[in-house]
Amino acid sequence: MKQLTRLVAVSLLFLASSAFALEVGDKAPDFKLQGSDGKTYALADFVGKRGFVLAWFPKAFTGGCTAELEDLRDNAAAIDAYDAAVFMVSLDPPDKNAEFAKSVDAKQVLLSDVDGSVASAFGVGGLGTYAKRWTFYVDKDGVVRAIDTEVATDTAGADIARKLGELGFPKRK
Repeated sequence: MKQLTRLVAVSLLFLASSAFALEVGDKAPDFKLQGSDGKTYALADFVGKRGFVLAWFPKAFTGGCTAELEDLRDNAAAIDAYDAAVFMVSLDPPDKNAEFAKSVDAKQVLLSDVDGSVASAFGVGGLGTYAKRWTFYVDKDGVVRAIDTEVATDTAGADIARKLGELGFPKRK
């Protein structure tokens, strides 16, 4: 009976987080998150100026997340060809994300959502101390243009660069 109760509780949490998931065409939820570079990033920093990508990942220093960050590092030039800010985001604290980026020599800024409130707003929360591995593409008007719910960790950077092109994000001059 205890296991059944636990299963029902986990299922309800998953359904609750899925029920509030964003859809393409929705406005991105407001956020304000600390980066691994010590700066704070907010939705207001981008709306009306440039698009951005939030690549949510479950946990720093795990195998899949390390592969994802390494691929973003290895494809930095292709990603940087577009005028869009690209961040990885987790529920890890900023100092852990900074150590994680440094451990693979990534220049990528990792954002921290320690209390999980932004993860919940984006529909990627509800997994305890882990976020779902989903990537959100948001245009300069703050509208969600695409959501990748099936991120391939070993091609994530190349996939982001390709998707930015497909969605018509402007190239840097």
